[in-house]
Amino acid sequence: MASHVAVLSNPFAGKGRGRGITDAAVSRLRERGAGIRAYSGTTAAETRELARTALAARPDALVVVGGDGTLSGIIDDVIAAGVPVVLVPAGTGNDLARALDLPRQDPIAAVDLAFDGIPRTIDVGEVHSGDRSAAFLTVAALGFDAKVSERTNRLRWPHGALRYYLALVIELARLRPLAFSVAVDGGATEERPGTLVAVGNTPSYGGGMPVCLGADPTDAMLDLIEVAPLGRLRLLRLFPSLLRGTHLRRTEVRQRRVRSVVVRAPGLVVYADGERLGEDECTITVRPRALTLIVPDRDGDQGDER
Repeated sequence: MASHVAVLSNPFAGKGRGRGITDAAVSRLRERGAGIRAYSGTTAAETRELARTALAARPDALVVVGGDGTLSGIIDDVIAAGVPVVLVPAGTGNDLARALDLPRQDPIAAVDLAFDGIPRTIDVGEVHSGDRSAAFLTVAALGFDAKVSERTNRLRWPHGALRYYLALVIELARLRPLAFSVAVDGGATEERPGTLVAVGNTPSYGGGMPVCLGADPTDAMLDLIEVAPLGRLRLLRLFPSLLRGTHLRRTEVRQRRVRSVVVRAPGLVVYADGERLGEDECTITVRPRALTLIVPDRDGDQGDER
């Protein structure tokens, strides 16, 4: 049982749902007798500083109320502290929670893992681009999908889902193949034009789109997906198969398991866990079994020895 629990929340996660989810989580922790110290960050920088303060007090567990981006933004400090994380999903995508079978619609069940769950160590991806290195937990997107994310962030109107759809239409109109150069696991560089490249630690991104179907965040590998050049209509036809997870059967799609990949392309942008992590050239690697999360105990599983 966790007796000292730090709660780190992002009240703006999930379009403002984070505040209510935090209140429910804190109430449940108190109901179950935990000693609580609560921290609420309003910016990424403030959240990182609060995470360091919380971890310095050596809690038994760190409850993170937020999305994939909230956790990935503090991941290096969490790993260095060696404190297990209880993730209470409150983001818009929650793809890490989906991959680990965490409760995504029930914050009470999610926070109860602090008492009833088991530890599981998972891999962490890392993007190195220019003079920056950043960790990610789900899928790194390079190509058309990253450009849609970039366009969405730059638009000021409309709001909500309509902004994403407008960005999608704009980028479809501007669709051009990228001249990818790809080198896997220190091997020779392959010049391969394409529509997009995805590098997955988990199967899905974007709230359940299984672009890297079969990716396992505990296998010390990353799944590399490459999509050949596609016209607008063929790309639109690919989306239904992507939503169903049947796209890997298509001849335009190539899947490989890798430990590292170097990707270059003029105009390349890299997004992962909702954040822009690089441009033009990047090296993506995996840090095996780097992060400990508390997950449901399925069928008496003893979890990882700690």
